[in-house]
Amino acid sequence: MELYDKTALEIGRMIKDRDISAKEATEYFIENIKEKDGELNSFVTVLEEKGIEQAERVQKRLDLGEELSPLAGVPMAIKDNICTKDVLTSCSSKMLSDFKPPYNACVTEKIEAAGAVVLGKTNMDEFAMGGSTETSYFGATKNPYDYERVPGGSSGGSAAAVGAGLVPYALGSDTGGSIRQPCSFCGVSGIKPTYGGVSRYGLIAFASSLDQIGPIGKDIRDCAEILSVISGHDRRDSTSVKGFDYDFSSSFDGSIKGLKIGIPTNYYGEGLNEDVRRCVLGAAELMKEMGAELYEFEMPIVDYAVPAYYIVACAEASSNLSRYDGIKYGYRSENGEGLADVFINSRSEGFGMEVKRRIMLGSFVLSSGYYDAYYKKGLQTRRLIKKSFSDAFEKCDMIISPAAPTTAFKIGENISDPLKMYLGDIYTVSVNLAGIPTVSVPCGYDSSGLPVGLQLIGQTFTEAKLVKAAYAFQQNTDYHKRAFEKMKGGGL
Repeated sequence: MELYDKTALEIGRMIKDRDISAKEATEYFIENIKEKDGELNSFVTVLEEKGIEQAERVQKRLDLGEELSPLAGVPMAIKDNICTKDVLTSCSSKMLSDFKPPYNACVTEKIEAAGAVVLGKTNMDEFAMGGSTETSYFGATKNPYDYERVPGGSSGGSAAAVGAGLVPYALGSDTGGSIRQPCSFCGVSGIKPTYGGVSRYGLIAFASSLDQIGPIGKDIRDCAEILSVISGHDRRDSTSVKGFDYDFSSSFDGSIKGLKIGIPTNYYGEGLNEDVRRCVLGAAELMKEMGAELYEFEMPIVDYAVPAYYIVACAEASSNLSRYDGIKYGYRSENGEGLADVFINSRSEGFGMEVKRRIMLGSFVLSSGYYDAYYKKGLQTRRLIKKSFSDAFEKCDMIISPAAPTTAFKIGENISDPLKMYLGDIYTVSVNLAGIPTVSVPCGYDSSGLPVGLQLIGQTFTEAKLVKAAYAFQQNTDYHKRAFEKMKGGGL
């Protein structure tokens, strides 16, 4: 029985109906990983024995009649910056290449309590710093549509694993587009939740005021179910929100009649690939035919989002990564004498070039002579961006935009040009600065057959409304299924 083209909820239903056991589903995907991931390189760690043991435990709970999540028994993967007890959690960095946390992240606890089967940890850009999964200490992950191209980043391993049918779903993290851009490049769906909607406890920090964990799946319905499982208040994370629970019960009627969708015209100008523009605006027109109303407007302040984001993110990164000093845990250099040499050599050898670049930039903008000129202005711009979104949502329910300005580029094409790589985040970073939610779904293909993704952006805690629109769109299109059609008879 082939399972690679089934959604997580479909597989969960098959397990519940006894059409297949949790162990059989797990063994199927383990074999898929063994067969295909050698070249794809989407996994850092594969948990074959642990996965089968988990599946057997879940099956026993189901056989005893225990009420579990619809995802019970379904195999999945976790990005390598989310802590898993006694399992390598390296952030795809030499600095943490032997780190096995003594505890689970909050989302790991929740997903396992729901009956999920964790098959491994996925590759990523080192410490989530990058947009292509090329900065990983364990080598670049490849795009399942074209092995010469990147899968996006930093959650490229999670998106590629789902896009290639190696797991039905995965968890990623999003600091400036790290769920949405890989989903766009790999033809899968994802949700970047409202800041505070999902606990960050156990997520190894890049930029604490921007990071959020979210789901990546074959379609938006899977993603909504996963988000329901991992969300909620956690006392161990002071930024997680109290008194709010996601309710997607009314999100799957397929109707968007009367929904007001905003189109920021300055998002569709210079620098946007023509195929991407065509696909996203075509999706907007389809939604109009389905009953939505389109509203055009300008958001000029968002033009400053990329510099503001990199100032704020790098400043926070330089602070968060100061703990990796070769003393407490992680990589320690064997070169040099004395404490100062241990600090310098451990950080110089343990971090990759992109991480060191961002630490240096962050330290610079926080320095006494430049704090007001850069960091303070970055924070002021952040407030203006948040206000600009709030003003827009007074006139529309959500905003539609590209998830990335291009489709997947070739491995090595942009890695030597940091500025070009950073500009690839132009449509995503503003959302993290504002702390608002967005969903990403496939909306077409470029002239080379590579997937294009759109994002729907909403006001805080309006994920149910975004899922409703994305679900209606996917009910009227088949872009989220085409990758799995291509696998029939041999795989991507």
